[in-house]
Amino acid sequence: MKVQARECSVVLLCGYYGEHNLGDDALLQVLLQGLPEHLQPCITANDLMAIQAFAPKARIVDRRSLIKTLLALRQVDALVLGGGSLLQDSTSFKSLIYYIILIAAARQRGLPVLLWGQGLGPLRNRFSRWIVRRVLRWVQVISWRDPESFQLAQRWFLPMPMSMAPDPVWQFPCLKWKGGQAVVLCWRPIAMLDRLGWQHLIQALEMILKDIDVPVHWLAFHKQQDGELFLDLESKGLISSNLRSRSRNIAVDSVAEAMEQFAMARLVIPMRLHALILAQLTGSPTAALSYDPKVSAAAAMADVPFIDLHALPDFRLLAGLWQRTLDVPPDLAKIESIREKASNHNKVLCNFFEHI
Repeated sequence: MKVQARECSVVLLCGYYGEHNLGDDALLQVLLQGLPEHLQPCITANDLMAIQAFAPKARIVDRRSLIKTLLALRQVDALVLGGGSLLQDSTSFKSLIYYIILIAAARQRGLPVLLWGQGLGPLRNRFSRWIVRRVLRWVQVISWRDPESFQLAQRWFLPMPMSMAPDPVWQFPCLKWKGGQAVVLCWRPIAMLDRLGWQHLIQALEMILKDIDVPVHWLAFHKQQDGELFLDLESKGLISSNLRSRSRNIAVDSVAEAMEQFAMARLVIPMRLHALILAQLTGSPTAALSYDPKVSAAAAMADVPFIDLHALPDFRLLAGLWQRTLDVPPDLAKIESIREKASNHNKVLCNFFEHI
């Protein structure tokens, strides 16, 4: 089947949008920037107002209602699953089935489907792997965001055109690093860190604060999940009076506001993948904490020093790494090279609407 771009006037963009996760909203903004101008976006989102702030002309559908999303699918000409790792069962099996149903419904209606800037997995359940492998054969084009996903899809001998490029958020507009003001933490609650693990990180943080007189900004990259982390750690007696006096919870409502925080930092210590990417795009000194291979892979690609949370070193070694990273911006030529490679996702997007 061949679909000419002029025939496709409305496209349904599905993802974890409007959930107050800045990383997913950054993915959506990059996707919208790359969408051909003649297309009308219909976006699945939770918080309508948050999305309409940067997509005022888009139609918004309640992403938490499968019925409303399926009804919207009847009124569009194509389906795009845009960014992130949507086909995974680590969040919940229910989430995986949601996206599988959408792909199946699009196939039933004869709609072309693009998986754009996607990760594949983790798929811990054998049935999850079986059904995803089957459903992917109903997709017309895929652009993967990491080598592991691409290689797994290749091992599955999927027949559609596939490509791989760095995460689409690398295409976000850059800011100039100003520096000099704060240490910015983008930390998240995570099961692999028990009390001792958090104590380890905080001891390393307090060690570097002995030598620098700067505030510590706890930036909630996912408002619901990260916003209470500082208070939770404080309630467990892990925050000293000195760190408490220096600390400030930072709540931002947009990617642009987060990048402004990064641009003024002497050091950014992110756990989240897109916090790492956006910090690099501001030219900020960055040292990552990796809870997932996707974070490690992005850090290694950008030459960002990182520590795997599965194997924390002595807190003095960790503090030494952070001290060496203070005020040392990334290699901008390296960042520009990654940005150029990431632009392949939008080339795939444009080609998708020209011919399938």
